[in-house]
Amino acid sequence: MDNLNDLKAIWHTAKTESLPTSKEMMQLVGKFRGQKLKRKWLVIVIAAFIGCLMLAVLVVTPFKLFTTYFGGALIIAGSVLLAATEIRSLKRFNKLNDCSNLEFLAFIEKTRQNQIFYYKKTMVVIVLLCSVGWVLYMYEPVQKYPFWRVGIYTVMAIYLAVMWFVVRPRALKKDGEKLNAIKQRLESITKQLQ
Repeated sequence: MDNLNDLKAIWHTAKTESLPTSKEMMQLVGKFRGQKLKRKWLVIVIAAFIGCLMLAVLVVTPFKLFTTYFGGALIIAGSVLLAATEIRSLKRFNKLNDCSNLEFLAFIEKTRQNQIFYYKKTMVVIVLLCSVGWVLYMYEPVQKYPFWRVGIYTVMAIYLAVMWFVVRPRALKKDGEKLNAIKQRLESITKQLQ
């Protein structure tokens, strides 16, 4: 009986105040999944809209220079690649329904790995396609006006530099911190359960 008393004493002295309840964990998983699904659908819809809009402009408007068509095609390619990447990721999030803490922890780790790959590889390709496409697409409207050409290309260069060197790294850091916070919470729960 001494072991039973020791077990009861350990059970009653365990600190569980910092741990979320099972209901809170299910809410955390549901909230995480809901936010990610909503964001992914929004990105898919916007990418499809931009791609269709650019295709319609290229078909309807008679441009004289090949650079305009090539730039539009690059923007469409970037939009399609972005939508395809998000659709592929959407499939993973749709499968996340009822799962254990360990399964959710593995899911978070895989999400973090995919996020790093996306920001370092996929996003680079998408941004390069869209940036080069945008630069080429804008050449025809401003080719006859040197002042406007310099002004518009300067604004474009500043915008692209800010997006590339300021916004993109901050987004990676912010998303990484969110995933790491969820991961640390789950790891603390898992350690308590083992």
